[in-house]
Amino acid sequence: MKVLVVGVGGMGASHALGYTKLAGFKLAGFVVAKNKDRAARLAADLRLDLPVYTDFEKALAEQKPDVVSINTLADTHAPYAIRAMRSGCHVFVEKPIAHTVADAEEVARVSRETGRKLVIGYILRVHPAWTKFIELARTLGKPLIMRMNLNQQSWGHEWEVHKSFIAKVPPIVDCGVHYVDVMCQMTRARPVLVQGISARVSEEIAPDASNYGALQVVFEDKSVGWYEVGWGPMMSRTAFFVKDVIGPKGCVSIDKDESKVDPADVSQHTTVDSIIVHSSTPDAGGLQAKKDEVVRITEEPDHNELCRREQEYLYRAITEDIDLSAHVADAVNSLRICFAAVESARNGLAVRLD
Repeated sequence: MKVLVVGVGGMGASHALGYTKLAGFKLAGFVVAKNKDRAARLAADLRLDLPVYTDFEKALAEQKPDVVSINTLADTHAPYAIRAMRSGCHVFVEKPIAHTVADAEEVARVSRETGRKLVIGYILRVHPAWTKFIELARTLGKPLIMRMNLNQQSWGHEWEVHKSFIAKVPPIVDCGVHYVDVMCQMTRARPVLVQGISARVSEEIAPDASNYGALQVVFEDKSVGWYEVGWGPMMSRTAFFVKDVIGPKGCVSIDKDESKVDPADVSQHTTVDSIIVHSSTPDAGGLQAKKDEVVRITEEPDHNELCRREQEYLYRAITEDIDLSAHVADAVNSLRICFAAVESARNGLAVRLD
């Protein structure tokens, strides 16, 4: 299947590499907004002679791809995805699925209408440690208390990238959709209430923007979730990686040696040293009956391998006709929760979800 890759920044380059590792795909070309030199260098690194376009419509018409891979800024995801699907292409689109909930719902509708496969870049869904984390969380009973954060101290180029993201969508949405998606998989219940807070702690971003945010979400089964995110050179490196889930039967926690990890390094965000499983079952004397179990993670795929696995899933979805309706619905739902948090932060009121 011929693949047209739109956007060749960090994620686009990793996905392009992934396509070259899979026999079922063949790169057809790149589409970039401006930086044709970067795309040309990527093609050279991949040892491929590929056309580079700045016009998406022209690329579609000339290459007639089977698949379009969208790795651009969030505000372009929906129009590119919709145009590609209506042209008969299957689509991979990086998260978030769209820039607004309404656009996300339209992308989902067009996928149903056209019958084209749509895979959204929730990279944690193909990570063995994170799928194990979700599996263990589901054994804890209900309600669940889900605590997660990812604060990134960023400098130089990384801070410039973060500022470009913030200009399009707040970090509570950009990163939040990953971890809210994890919460939704753990509880499998409908979200009913969202509260959010935010702060602008940099004069380098727009007056109405924020580079810090946190949300609380309540689910119909009485489970609750908390997520916190901050970007910039002022952010603390202390306790930047909290991934902890508590239920009536105990808790599961991702263990990570934070002293060895750079939070500004995106490739390290998914790494897991081990998972600690704690049981709340007491002994006859009312004390802890069972020592905490440490589940060692023997398989730790790097960032590029995870991107390859996402494209492998896309290939299977197309060739095996996998039903992606739940996958797409989850992407829309996680975005709805995160944007509700943005609304709550702006008006100071909790948002009820219908």
